[in-house]
Amino acid sequence: MSTARNEAKALRHPEKQKRPDRPSGRKPSWIRVKAPTSQGYQETRELARGLNLHTVCEEAACPNIGECWQKKHASFMIMGDTCTRACSFCNVKTGMPNALDPFEPENLAMAVADMQLKHVVITSVDRDDLADGGATHFARVIEAIRHKSPETTIEILTPDFRDKPGAVEIVAKARPDVFNHNLETVPRLYTNIRPGARYYQSLRILDRVKQIDPTIFTKSGLMVGLGEERKELSQVMDDLRVADVDFLTIGQYLQPTLKHEPVHRFVTPDEFDEYASMARGKGFLMVSATPLTRSSYHADRDFEQLRDAREKKLAAAEAAKAKAARAEAVAQ
Repeated sequence: MSTARNEAKALRHPEKQKRPDRPSGRKPSWIRVKAPTSQGYQETRELARGLNLHTVCEEAACPNIGECWQKKHASFMIMGDTCTRACSFCNVKTGMPNALDPFEPENLAMAVADMQLKHVVITSVDRDDLADGGATHFARVIEAIRHKSPETTIEILTPDFRDKPGAVEIVAKARPDVFNHNLETVPRLYTNIRPGARYYQSLRILDRVKQIDPTIFTKSGLMVGLGEERKELSQVMDDLRVADVDFLTIGQYLQPTLKHEPVHRFVTPDEFDEYASMARGKGFLMVSATPLTRSSYHADRDFEQLRDAREKKLAAAEAAKAKAARAEAVAQ
């Protein structure tokens, strides 16, 4: 790696520089993707730059960026590009963030309108420095998009708003179509992988959203290949279903730099199929489990399928209720 690239990594992740290099090994064939070069990719990049917007696609080094941006699908990251946390899996820059950009909600709404997005994903860095963790800013972004593009469905991927009373309520009452909060990994690995978060706090967020508004779809994501065991994944799925989470995504963890947590194992496509089958058997409305699955990958298509799955489930429940009523009438 060149000196310039090493310096850039040090500036981006200063808290990780004293760690030894921990290479993950060669990626298997099923995890490799082509470098982005399409015209659609360049146009999406220029639009985000022109409106001073950040995308999690770039900041988190998503392997699907070429495919998604070619189709003009981007996941926007609000409240800056600098996170107050330092998770060992994440490529987002760590440090003290700048003040919130008051024009960001309107600029983001303009981008959504210009791209004519049917479905948009909005995520953010952790902002532990803010009194509400950025919850009000999330609500303002949702409101701005609703005003400018009322037909666009909105999916948010939030931080955990740790120690910020009322933050989840502020965001949920803005009524996004999908409220996503990722558990990321199994509880045993939190101390190392997600040290600034708490597993049960994250579960409570998802449960609380359903209490506030049961019509909001809830979603969560897991990474595999970090040393988790199959029985631990099964327990996490059960916990998510107790919280009535609708949609689960599972993808392969990929190491952003040599200073980040290494990949413990590359999970095979067949194993992902097994995880998907396990999750469907536990009652999730939707499951996406492939090596390259990420929280916002194919989110527009998945939202339509999620909505259809709920309608079918409700129709089946109504049919069962009517059948039971007819049987009771006959018995009388």
